[in-house]
Amino acid sequence: MAKRDYYEVLGVAKNASEAEIKKAFKRMAMKFHPDRNPDNKEAEGKFKEAKEAYDILSDAQKRAAYDQFGHAGVDPSAGMGGAGAAGFGGGASFSDIFGDVFGDIFGGSRGGGGGGGQRVYRGADLRYNLDLNLEEAVRGTSVNIRVPTQVVCEECGGSGARKGTSATTCATCGGHGQVRMQQGFFSLQQTCPRCHGSGKTISDPCNACHGQGRVQKHKTLSVKVPAGVDNGDRIRLSGEGEAGEAGGPAGDLYVHINVREHTIFTRDDNNLYCEVPISIATASLGGELDVPTLEGRVKLKIPAESQTGQMFRLRGKGVKSVRGGSVGDLMCRIVIETPVKLTKKQKELLQEFEKSLIEDSVEHSPRATTWFDGVKRFFEDMRS
Repeated sequence: MAKRDYYEVLGVAKNASEAEIKKAFKRMAMKFHPDRNPDNKEAEGKFKEAKEAYDILSDAQKRAAYDQFGHAGVDPSAGMGGAGAAGFGGGASFSDIFGDVFGDIFGGSRGGGGGGGQRVYRGADLRYNLDLNLEEAVRGTSVNIRVPTQVVCEECGGSGARKGTSATTCATCGGHGQVRMQQGFFSLQQTCPRCHGSGKTISDPCNACHGQGRVQKHKTLSVKVPAGVDNGDRIRLSGEGEAGEAGGPAGDLYVHINVREHTIFTRDDNNLYCEVPISIATASLGGELDVPTLEGRVKLKIPAESQTGQMFRLRGKGVKSVRGGSVGDLMCRIVIETPVKLTKKQKELLQEFEKSLIEDSVEHSPRATTWFDGVKRFFEDMRS
């Protein structure tokens, strides 16, 4: 199959400028790049076709030859077809290979810069795990934390060069941070091996940071924890992460909240839960108990004939979330505690009490009576 006209492939006029050709190729790359169209052979073919057209039309010498002699003028048998196909192998993506075109499309570059200026890179974000007790999380608090991080070298001010000197433009890449390699008709761009993409070289490095512009240090920060935070919440401290390379902006510090288990309460959203043990007498006759809340003691009224597992709600005694909204409730689940280590006299009293209940079990123990009647019917059905 005959190759399509390169101008037609990119959808540009024959008198299109270099900027228009690059813009057209970017548009097609965004649409047909294999990273965006996995397992799509048609899109892969269109991308190969567009890349081949761009390689020719973006080079003034090749474009002139193509304009004069067509496809024969750029001689695809000289290695373009093979090189183009090789670029689609596993390993590096196109954003790694063609940094000037794909870096701004697919995020292949870590930092800004370009032209002849030195590239700067944003520092890494950091994470700090902060343990709090429930009271601190609910009421809010301020804590000091000590964080190991990379900070700007005070000796050189982050330049990496010894005081009184400065970095110079890299002679290999001319300050671009990238070098272009020509392989036949195929042009490859990669990170400069001398300056590692910074665009600058340091002949006399700083003694304190050894030319890195950053040093390892522990810094102490005050963290204000707002009231109502919960497990998994995080607090962002802007600019408190690692210092950027080559004077770049610092990253952020994210403080992740972990609320330790409480001896009395468990939290679910804005509500608090607790178990309240009560005696058989209190459960039977009713009464009042002092129960704890985060604001102090309150009275909980236990009605007569209460059963284990019953839940009582104390409104407004829970938590107000850091995200706002109403205050939650305290949910108290009563648990009837069986007495232990009874004296002989206590056992006799209980046996006497038990006998008095058996005399009218339907009245005093309706659930037990219903259960035993069901068991009886179950075994009768098995025998029939």
